Amino acid sequence: MNFPNLIDGRAIATQIQGELTQRIAALRSRGLQPGLAFVRVGEDPASKVYVGRKEKACAELGIISETHVLAEATSEADLLALIAKLNADSRLHGILVQAPLPKQIRQEVVYASVAPTKDVDGFHPVNVGKLMLGDTGGFLPCTPAGVRELLVRSGVKTDGAEVVILGRGNIVGKPMAAMLCQKGRAANATVTICHSATRDIKAHCRRADIIVAAMGVAEFLKADMVKPGVVVMDVGVNRVADPTAKTGSRLVGDVAFAEVQLIAGKITPNPGGVGPMTIAMLMQNTVRAAEMVA
Repeated sequence: MNFPNLIDGRAIATQIQGELTQRIAALRSRGLQPGLAFVRVGEDPASKVYVGRKEKACAELGIISETHVLAEATSEADLLALIAKLNADSRLHGILVQAPLPKQIRQEVVYASVAPTKDVDGFHPVNVGKLMLGDTGGFLPCTPAGVRELLVRSGVKTDGAEVVILGRGNIVGKPMAAMLCQKGRAANATVTICHSATRDIKAHCRRADIIVAAMGVAEFLKADMVKPGVVVMDVGVNRVADPTAKTGSRLVGDVAFAEVQLIAGKITPNPGGVGPMTIAMLMQNTVRAAEMVA
C-alpha cells in the first residue's frame, strides 16, 4: 500500500546517481575514471550482500571497482599490508573495508590505516575530526549523510527543529548529531541523543519534530512515542522470526512502521528508505575523491 507521507529513498538515490553520471562523464573526458576498492574479511552472509550491492552500483555508474576477499583467519598485519598497497594505487580513489571484521582484527586500527583522502566511508579519525569541527573538506559517513540528504530533498526544514536520535553509535548516531547541530545548510537543529541509559525516552521522542531511529532494536519506536506530523527516519536493520517467511525470518527496522506511519508527517519505509541512500552517498564520496585529484 502507498501512503502520501512516504519518503522514497530509492527514487532519491536514483536522482543522485543521475547527477553523479554527469560528474563521472566530466572526469572521463579528462582521462580519469573513479575507482573504488572493497575489502571483505571472511564469509559473513550479510557482508557478501552489501558488497554485492555496492559493486552493482559501481558497474551501473561506470566506476571501476575491485573486491579483495580475505580468509576469516587473516591477521591484522596482513590486512593492513593490503590496505597500504591500495593506498598507494593511483587507480583507486576510494577504499571501503566492510564490517564486521573478525575478532583478531581491531576495527579502529583498520579504519585509521586507510588514507584520509581515500576514506569514502568517513571513518578515519581525520574525517571524523573534520565533521566535528564543521570542516566540509572531509568525507561524511554514508548513512547519516544519506539521512540528511533525504531530509533536504523531501523539503524537511531542520533549522530550529527538535531532533531526537535514537542510538549513540559511531556509524550513525554520533555523526548524525554532529551534522544536524552544525551552523550551516541542512542543520541548525537542537539535537538530543537517546540511548540505553536515557530516562523516559518516550518523553524525549514525543517532543521531537524529527526522529532518527538507529538503536538496532526491532520496531522500538511505537505510535504512542511520537507526536502528529513528526518526520521519522528509520535506519535500523533487524532480523526477526517469521514462520510465514520462506527463510523463517524477515528484516524490520527500528520503527513499528504500520502504526507510526498513520501519525507521521513524513516517514521512510524499511526497506526502500535509508538503505539505498547509503550506497548513493558512497558513490558520491568516491566521485568526489576522484575530483579532488583530477
